[in-house]
Amino acid sequence: MEVTQGLSVKEKFGYGLGDAASNVVFQVVLNFMVFFYTDVFGLTAAAAGTLMLVVRISDAFTDPIMGGISDRTNTRWGRYRPWLLWMSVPYALLAIIAFSTPDLSVQGKLIYAYVTYGLLMAAYTAINIPYSALGGVITSDPQERASVQSWRFGLAMIGGAVVAAVTLPLVKIFGGGNEQLGFTLTMALLSLVAIGCFLGCFWLTKERVKEKGETHRANFWDDVGAMLSNSQWWIIAIVTFFGLIGIAMRSGATPYYVEYYLNAPESVTLFVTAQMLCGVAGAMVSGYLATRMCKVTIMRIGIAGIIVFQGAMALAPRDAFYLALALLCIANFFHMLFIPMLFSAVPDTVDYGQLKNGKGGMAMSFSGHLLALKFGIAIAGALIGWLLSWHGYVANAEQSDLALKGIVRIYAGAYSLAAVFMFICIMFYKLKKGWKENISP
Repeated sequence: MEVTQGLSVKEKFGYGLGDAASNVVFQVVLNFMVFFYTDVFGLTAAAAGTLMLVVRISDAFTDPIMGGISDRTNTRWGRYRPWLLWMSVPYALLAIIAFSTPDLSVQGKLIYAYVTYGLLMAAYTAINIPYSALGGVITSDPQERASVQSWRFGLAMIGGAVVAAVTLPLVKIFGGGNEQLGFTLTMALLSLVAIGCFLGCFWLTKERVKEKGETHRANFWDDVGAMLSNSQWWIIAIVTFFGLIGIAMRSGATPYYVEYYLNAPESVTLFVTAQMLCGVAGAMVSGYLATRMCKVTIMRIGIAGIIVFQGAMALAPRDAFYLALALLCIANFFHMLFIPMLFSAVPDTVDYGQLKNGKGGMAMSFSGHLLALKFGIAIAGALIGWLLSWHGYVANAEQSDLALKGIVRIYAGAYSLAAVFMFICIMFYKLKKGWKENISP
């Protein structure tokens, strides 16, 4: 059912609260989890890297299962909204537990990290797949979908900026010199904020679009098959995979880059916060451009900017603090110019599949997309740990020249290289402005 009326600012804001909630927790995971494991909890860099990859293997099973479950949920609140209500508290509690540091043996710590991180990611799956699918059934209008995603990522970046600004200071305040206690109490406070934002998203949004075949839903494997046979979905998934490898490597390496390469440990918060604020600007500009330009063109511009400015960061010398900060901010502006358009393309690929062969589930397609995203993050986390170890990184010590080179390669070079692959892939994406009028079964 086509639902193309304009959405109110209140509803777009409400939808954006959902990703703000996710980001309040997930940005801490993305920016500080590897650092927390190596420099606070006491795992080796190699062990932390392997953990980040191994835990993600379970996503290959849980993501499509969650997509199938949420596509078949039927409540008076809709298919996808109720999961925000049901999973917000478990997600918040698991975030606190994952950033707790019980006094265990080395082996016990590793087991604890695997179990708690795995459960946290399972909860993230259970709340984020339905939330993402919700953006596809608020409206069926491609421009409105792009606008909704711009609000989503604008608020996500605001949430991320707040987290970046307060996380380490709160760790110091709450911990009083005890970083282990500081991280636990900080996550407790941030988790309460996340619950409030999830509930706001639940109450301020409405599901309107009914998918074709919704009354007689195809079986689980038909939905999987429809997703895997959709060529345009594959392009978006592959671009997402490469993109998340790059951005997650940069994010995870930020504390190492600022503390050891720039020799400015007190400026980690500044770096993370500044790039988040520039990301807010990028997301808002992306939404504005989406009303005037084809979203594919915007994606190409965003990726090109990433290649240029992210690549330039690899050339910044150690004493060029403000140059490195400026390049990071510009690179993240282009990153967030690109990301809302990428996510708004997912429901378009679902529409494409339904127009071509009458099949495709919204949550299933988003589950596959988020699986590509999480595999990218998992590989990035593993690569950070492995590359740090290979380059001779030693926690809480002066780094060798080789270790410093490794940090720069991870932080500055990885995303630029990944963006080259992204640009090549997006050249094959054909759902440009007005594409629905040119598609026939």
